[in-house]
Formats: sequence, structure tokens, C-alpha cells
Amino acid sequence: MPAMSVLLLSAAHVRTHKKFFMPCVYISIGSNVDKTRNIRLALLALYKQFSDVTCSSVYESRPVGFEGDTFYNLATVFTTELDPMAVRKALHAIEARQGRKRSDARFGPRTLDLDLLLYGDLVEHSDEIDVPRAEIIDYAFILLPMKELAPTLKHPESGMTFASLWKDYRGDKSSLWPIEFAIPKAQ
Repeated sequence: MPAMSVLLLSAAHVRTHKKFFMPCVYISIGSNVDKTRNIRLALLALYKQFSDVTCSSVYESRPVGFEGDTFYNLATVFTTELDPMAVRKALHAIEARQGRKRSDARFGPRTLDLDLLLYGDLVEHSDEIDVPRAEIIDYAFILLPMKELAPTLKHPESGMTFASLWKDYRGDKSSLWPIEFAIPKAQ
């Protein structure tokens, strides 16, 4: 009978090789107040904190739930050693530096909106964390950039790929359109 080998990883070994276990984190970015400046500053802040940020195209979209200026929206993906709460805290800090007040109306103008969409394949809906974020499949301005970034990635709850989710999307696909936007480079 062949000998079975068992791989045991010590805590130190896992810490040393943690980069191999880092989840992919997807976030959405939106702004309709000084939007070009705020999107650029948000991306520069993300590049500074997370080393491997990849961005979708930037889309312009009509506001949802209120009358106002159009939004610029995109999605990004990166890996991180931070846990979901720490990622959320980092995103809120970036928003605050750009004038976002968390007490503002849910549907209203935004200097910056950074939403945690996916954290690996984690499924958690609590007061602290909501991943996968429900709005991914509700709004074209989130779903289309996600489809662009990760067409074959499966939604952790539905099991459908983002390409399939976009194909089956029944909302208003004409409510957003791609724009020319010079994404700043990581420094």
C-alpha cells in the first residue's frame, strides 16, 4: 500500500506564504461631484494602498433615485492581505479624504462612492459586511464593469458568470455608456 503524505502548514509558513492565499477584492467606484478629479484621486489612493489594482473602463450613467448630474462609474480588482472589515475601513477613509459624508442621503450627489462588491468567494450579509453586494445584479453601472473585468468569474451566490448575468440583465442597459477617460497609472 503506498504511503500517504500529509502536508501540514505551520502558522509561520502560512504567514510567509500568505500572498498565495490573498483573495481577489472587487469594488465599484462612482462620483458625480467633480467626478474626473475624484475618480483620479480615488484610483491613486487605491494604487498606494494595494499594489495590483486593475480597472474596468469608465462609464457615464444617469443618477438612480434622484435628479442630478451624471455619474462616472467603474470597477476595480486587487488582492490584499486585509480582512473584509479592514478593506471596508480603508475604502471609507479614502471617501472621507475626498469629502464624502456617510450621513448624506442614500440616493444623492456623491463626491466619491467606493463599495466593496466581492471579497473572494465570501458570502456574508451582516450589519458590518454585505458581500456579495446585492446591487451587483441590480444596477447596470455596477454589473457592466464587473462583466468587463471578470466575465468568467462566477457570482458566489447565483453561480452564474458575470457575462451571463449581464446577458440576462433586464434593467435599462441604455442608462450608461462608455467614455474616454485617462486612467492614471500606478506610481
